[in-house]
Amino acid sequence: MTPTPSRCGLSGIGTSMRCAWPWLALVTLLGIACPAWSEPLFSQQGADSCIPCHSAGQPLPATDIFFTPHGSTTNPDAPMARQQCETCHGPAREHVQAQQRGLPGLPPVTFGKNSKTPVSRQNGMCLNCHENHGRLGWFGSAHEGADLACATCHRIHVKHDRVFDPMAQQEVCFGCHQKRRSDRLKASSHPLRFGDMTCTSCHDPHNGNHENLLREASINETCFTCHAEKRGPFLWEHAPVTEDCTLCHQPHGSNHPALLTRRPPLLCQQCHSPAGHPSMAYTSDQIDNPAVNRFMLGRGCLNCHSEVHGSNSPSGATLHR
Repeated sequence: MTPTPSRCGLSGIGTSMRCAWPWLALVTLLGIACPAWSEPLFSQQGADSCIPCHSAGQPLPATDIFFTPHGSTTNPDAPMARQQCETCHGPAREHVQAQQRGLPGLPPVTFGKNSKTPVSRQNGMCLNCHENHGRLGWFGSAHEGADLACATCHRIHVKHDRVFDPMAQQEVCFGCHQKRRSDRLKASSHPLRFGDMTCTSCHDPHNGNHENLLREASINETCFTCHAEKRGPFLWEHAPVTEDCTLCHQPHGSNHPALLTRRPPLLCQQCHSPAGHPSMAYTSDQIDNPAVNRFMLGRGCLNCHSEVHGSNSPSGATLHR
């Protein structure tokens, strides 16, 4: 019987060389590319081929993925509902056959810090599904420019990805941003160490459209999502407040009160430096002078100028009220 393409595997299903050789000779003669012979093939049993080596207790367990959205077989967008493991790892028939024979061999795409797959290809597999889910700003971002792989932070073959746990997420970020680990332990800090905030409360690690990978378009807009009372507008505005919160505050932690970069009056005298009250440069040498220590002790300049973020009082031109 004359072999047909469907019987001989030209539709992508492997078969014997005895059945396929007439068609292979024909496509070779005509110079037609045949994907069934030039491209890697998918395994014949899908995830069932993977589970024996990647079950619980094995060196690289992966079966916990079935407890995650990636492992759903009812969601048509999930990898497991499509080509299963090979949706992300690529056609792996050669890998499966090599393992069955006790030979070395990896699937076309592997992930993690020890992977030999280029980071761009690793991330490309993730972006096949996730590019339209808030990841459009990934391209050109600081993390993308640093050649950071998605698998550097994310864990896929576990029940709970660590980046979604408030405390564990911080440890992931501190792996690179080590100075921020000590900043959160300073006398004045945001409540990260208690798990009431996370790094992603302010930062979006996938969004390079905003400076410093912030969630909002600017530092001030990010701060105003919690500190809405500082947004204004005010009848009497304080210029640094409308310009940049970090001119006075250190958001990751400070040993000065209220996350300040330095204590008043030194903080205020960075801008208010002309001679004459209240802008004379006061130092600790004058702390015993009762005429000037009121500007240095307690809240410093804020003893009088309490509304430093702005005032709506008709008499608040000097931010006294």
